[in-house]
Amino acid sequence: MDKGKREDIVMDKPMSDASFKLMSLAFKFRDSLQDPADILKQAGVKPGHHVLDYGCGPGAYTIAAAKMVTDSGKVYAVDIHPMATKQVESTASRKKLSNIETILTDRATGLPDESMDVVLLYDILHDLDSPQDILAELHRILKPDGTLSISDHHLKDRDITSQITGPGLFKLSNRGEKVYNFSKI
Repeated sequence: MDKGKREDIVMDKPMSDASFKLMSLAFKFRDSLQDPADILKQAGVKPGHHVLDYGCGPGAYTIAAAKMVTDSGKVYAVDIHPMATKQVESTASRKKLSNIETILTDRATGLPDESMDVVLLYDILHDLDSPQDILAELHRILKPDGTLSISDHHLKDRDITSQITGPGLFKLSNRGEKVYNFSKI
């Protein structure tokens, strides 16, 4: 085993560039039907918050969150795919949003402990190879009174709840129309 590597950790892999482009088109259609800001209101995103959009994809929730947290807040857009972070950076620049930082990673965010008010895990939980490792990282960076907000139409309600609460890191706080909000245990 290489020094510093654990063989028991399964690493997620980015989708192909063609799949990313197709997903981006599908999300544009989705976002034309449901404003991402409406979803973020259910997560409790407010001015001044620090928000992490884990698995940000093309960045619809990242951009909406950046507008909601205003210049007094910050949004971190995390993705495993280089096209995702580049697209978020391009959109943020075009919209003159200076409160967004992108992080290209498959797992660790590099963010300080207990630094995030809200963590978004939208439309990605079903795709994670090792969700327990991701949940441990999100638990680490979430403030004690923070919110982990989940939305994943690929999973059944009970599967979302059991995957998030099973490891004993989070408990269900409330359920919105489109999201599940969890708090740290």
